[in-house]
Amino acid sequence: MENILFFLTPKSEVQYLEEGCSIRQALEKMDSHHYRTIPVLSKDGKYLESLSEGDFLWFIKDKGLNLKKCENMSISKITPERNYQSILLDKNMDELLSLIDIQRFVPVVDYSGTFIGIVTRKAVINHMLKEK
Repeated sequence: MENILFFLTPKSEVQYLEEGCSIRQALEKMDSHHYRTIPVLSKDGKYLESLSEGDFLWFIKDKGLNLKKCENMSISKITPERNYQSILLDKNMDELLSLIDIQRFVPVVDYSGTFIGIVTRKAVINHMLKEK
């Protein structure tokens, strides 16, 4: 079976948020790139978490906010509903498949936790279909 890096979409081709960006900036980026869930990185490039549309929606609803109020509010105030677990770049396909089964994408990190990209469920499925 292939190395998981075979399926990697590199960081340079992935949209992500930096910790501390505003909720409004995050929503605009997700909207313009048609993302339902987006990785969040620390200022030094480490993978922290992923936030979904639902995470934003419920936070805004529960706090009674509007977009104007979200302009100066950091995404760090939002707690993600689910944990998008990352995987080390040298893990095997079985470990990747166990995650891709329950996540739309799997963030890939190096040994220091630095984000290097994602593997999408679509990339894995398309490869499997081509092998048939």
